[in-house]
Amino acid sequence: MQQIIISGVGGQGILFVTRLLAETALEMGFSVLISETHGMAQRGGNVISHLKVSSLADDAVASTSRPFVSPLIRPGRADLLLAMHPDGETAHGFYLKDGGVTISNRPDPSNPSALDAGRMALDLGSPVSANLVLLGFAAGSGALFCPPEQVRATLERFGGRRIELSLKAYEAGWDEARRRLAGGVPHSSGGSAA
Repeated sequence: MQQIIISGVGGQGILFVTRLLAETALEMGFSVLISETHGMAQRGGNVISHLKVSSLADDAVASTSRPFVSPLIRPGRADLLLAMHPDGETAHGFYLKDGGVTISNRPDPSNPSALDAGRMALDLGSPVSANLVLLGFAAGSGALFCPPEQVRATLERFGGRRIELSLKAYEAGWDEARRRLAGGVPHSSGGSAA
């Protein structure tokens, strides 16, 4: 079971990343609940998505205790915060539980969970693909409920006219995660923590 907050501003593809992860979870046979807030998104305002993923076994256990009854994640309960904008950590960090993981789009070489995904996407010639660079980094770091190959397969199924650039961006983030892991850079994993 994993509870994920995806945070950013309008135009960063927060809803696309949420849909991509939800479809991946469904393809893997998991149960999914999502909710999103995007009132002023078109003007660069805050966008936040809540994603809850659980296995059928988790649901069976939960039915005898406390199942997910709402798609909204309560403060202090999220396993993972994907912050597509540096302000996302400040604005939505309160959702993280103790020991939760933040993967952030910001330049900070001293932080193993931070990645300048915007710069990497710009270097690829596709600044709007920073969301996929960060997602590839999160998946490759082991922070998600699924392996990076599974998200990539879903992205391929989505297709679209920009699929080659999308895959390139996703793989750039994934490659950076592999590079850091090979170099011994520690990264705690949100994994399947409850």
